[in-house]
Amino acid sequence: MDERLIEAFFTAYPQYTIPPDLLLLIGIVVYIKLPKDKKRHSHFLLPFVILCFTVFYGNLGSYTNYDFEFKRSVNAYFGNTKYPNFNLWLFNVAERQIGTILYLMLIKSYVRPFKRKVITWMIYIFIMTALLLQFLGIEPIYLNQPIIFTIGANMILFASALYFTDLITHPSYLKSNPLKLASFWQMTALIFMFTLSYISSVALIYLYEVNPVLGAALQSIGNYMGILTLAILTISIASPLLPNIFDKEPFYESN
Repeated sequence: MDERLIEAFFTAYPQYTIPPDLLLLIGIVVYIKLPKDKKRHSHFLLPFVILCFTVFYGNLGSYTNYDFEFKRSVNAYFGNTKYPNFNLWLFNVAERQIGTILYLMLIKSYVRPFKRKVITWMIYIFIMTALLLQFLGIEPIYLNQPIIFTIGANMILFASALYFTDLITHPSYLKSNPLKLASFWQMTALIFMFTLSYISSVALIYLYEVNPVLGAALQSIGNYMGILTLAILTISIASPLLPNIFDKEPFYESN
């Protein structure tokens, strides 16, 4: 096997590439073991989809660091000839846009019906805003997109706040033990992931130009939080198989 390919996928940044792949393997095994009705339910299907999608685009990002010609040609297609080694186009679309939508859908599945409508409108607004900013050239797809990320991150944080208000006010949640709800750990991980990666994601290029060490350190925080979130999603998929640890979500029947 090509040594450069091995380096791109395994040895260059093993702390970021190997754990997600292992979590995906565990997630697939666990998902297969779930009863059929659980496999179709959003509380387990969405975490599984997010896990698979996140690991997929993470590995695709590793591949672009191996196949420079592929990365260069994609950048050229989008009109980026100044920074042919960037693969921001991949993470802009996959992580900051599609990933944001998937997380909003996940949060939506845990809140009361009225708040689901609010999050649905947030998803529509986010999609239209992201497309508009890109088509107008305000935030090209191949460069850092602080505005789109800021909007998406704030929507995630707001939607998480909607969940936590239900957690402390809705009778169904008040009867539950938050520590035994997979949703509680998911929302907590999302809040930490998006808040801790906020600065590095919004000012990534600036940080790398002014203080590369600080930029790399801040970005690594986001990477580790991303892995932790994937681990929590994997455990959430397995929660029906762990009835002594996790309780059924209060709004399970209505999803």
